[in-house]
Amino acid sequence: MDKNQHLLEKRESSKLGGGEARIKRQHEQGKLTARERVLLLLDEGSFQEIGAFVEHRSTYFGLDKMKFPGDGVVTGYGTIHGRLIYVFSQDFTVLGGSLSKTHADKICRIMDLAVQNGAPVIGLNDSGGARIQEGVVSLAGYADIFFRNTRASGVIPQLSVIMGPCAGGAVYSPALTDFIFMVEDTSYMFVTGPNVVKTVTHEEVTSEDLGGAKAHAEKSGVNHFTASNDVEVIKQVRDILTYMPQNAQELAPHTTQFSFTEAKNKAIQSILPDNVNLPYDIRKVVESLIDDDSFREVHEDFAKNIVVGFARLEGRTIGVVANQPAALAGVLDIDSSRKGARFVRFCDSFNIPLLVIEDVPGFLPGTDQEWRGIISHGAKLLYAFAEATVPRITVITRKAYGGAFDVMNSKSIGADLNFAWPTAEIAVMGAKGAAEIIFKREIAAADDHEAKLKEKEAEYAEMFANPYRAAERGIIDEVILPEETRQKLIVGFKMLENKVDTLPKKKHGNIPL
Repeated sequence: MDKNQHLLEKRESSKLGGGEARIKRQHEQGKLTARERVLLLLDEGSFQEIGAFVEHRSTYFGLDKMKFPGDGVVTGYGTIHGRLIYVFSQDFTVLGGSLSKTHADKICRIMDLAVQNGAPVIGLNDSGGARIQEGVVSLAGYADIFFRNTRASGVIPQLSVIMGPCAGGAVYSPALTDFIFMVEDTSYMFVTGPNVVKTVTHEEVTSEDLGGAKAHAEKSGVNHFTASNDVEVIKQVRDILTYMPQNAQELAPHTTQFSFTEAKNKAIQSILPDNVNLPYDIRKVVESLIDDDSFREVHEDFAKNIVVGFARLEGRTIGVVANQPAALAGVLDIDSSRKGARFVRFCDSFNIPLLVIEDVPGFLPGTDQEWRGIISHGAKLLYAFAEATVPRITVITRKAYGGAFDVMNSKSIGADLNFAWPTAEIAVMGAKGAAEIIFKREIAAADDHEAKLKEKEAEYAEMFANPYRAAERGIIDEVILPEETRQKLIVGFKMLENKVDTLPKKKHGNIPL
């Protein structure tokens, strides 16, 4: 046979994965194949495959008769929006996408190249787990990947897209990456599946309820982004990458193409209700400050009392962290502290400036929170902000009470600029609670306790339920009108764009995990 023709035939064979029948079954389940996903993810014509002819070397349990070119994972590199990207895509049509040592070696090769060349790595996960027939060597393969995930953390962005099953040891590689994307109804993640759960705990649960996209988006917070199908999730990945730099030594792309609807500057004045105890949607404030249609919320369905996400300000990427008065009055609790801390640390790792919009009445009280460790979890958010060296600006819209005021990027933990609207209330606690403590005896001695409480509440509010005491002490840099906020942010971040702030020399800090 002509050698060139032989090569072409081998290439075509490698593209078939587990064969036409299995490919058909994949399509019937509403899923794309591993190769189709890669070609859709990357710019057209840019994919360069590595290791297309690699095969496993195992012989146990009939594996010597089950060999497929590529060994169940498509690996290589290409571009997204013209920028270099490394990718691996597990192929469920080949032995259920199970991970062998050779399969793992291919993934590790891609990850090594990504770190060496300073480019993001994207994993498209669709695997039944470790290849049981290989025994411990497949587990060692997973460990090789985990090690590289950890070493690459904070060096290059790592994205995990769950597009099928992801069970057992397979879940830990995605968990070590920066963001996880899941597909409704066709992807799931769990350490132990429904059958094991039933055997051990006698709980009856489906794969979807145990570890589906919705469960991990709402309950555990493992899932950051959810999509309805393979095509939509790949669009999400391509979009979110435009907000990220290639690596920790670079800045995110700056686009000169942006728009801002000036009417939002006028509308911003009417977002806050007159009654300070009424909720409002902090997203409306965010949208009124940033470039049109630029907000990309992260963890949208988890810990809704805090809103985090990427946005653009005159074409430049920023990270937004905002208390959400429309959920639990915007209090900080365990989940919102974890959510905020993780996002802050990602932004700081990759040179993304932080905008904090604050309206926080404090930390959520109760035995449940205390016994589950709100002290340590709340400290994570505090630690993340205090450790961050990127430009940081805080805008206080309304309440900023107690320790939560300190935690939400206050001047004393290193914020660069702190602004407050005239509606801001910066105090140890709300006026009513403070009056009950400070004027306890006077209120008790009064003929009309309720009237005296209201009188003292008003007295405390007059003194502290405003931004001016803090401004007098320099804790707030400036009190600004809501419609001035966008311009203040633009000028402030421009001033801070060459900021240099280095941490004390150390191996690494000990964040309260």
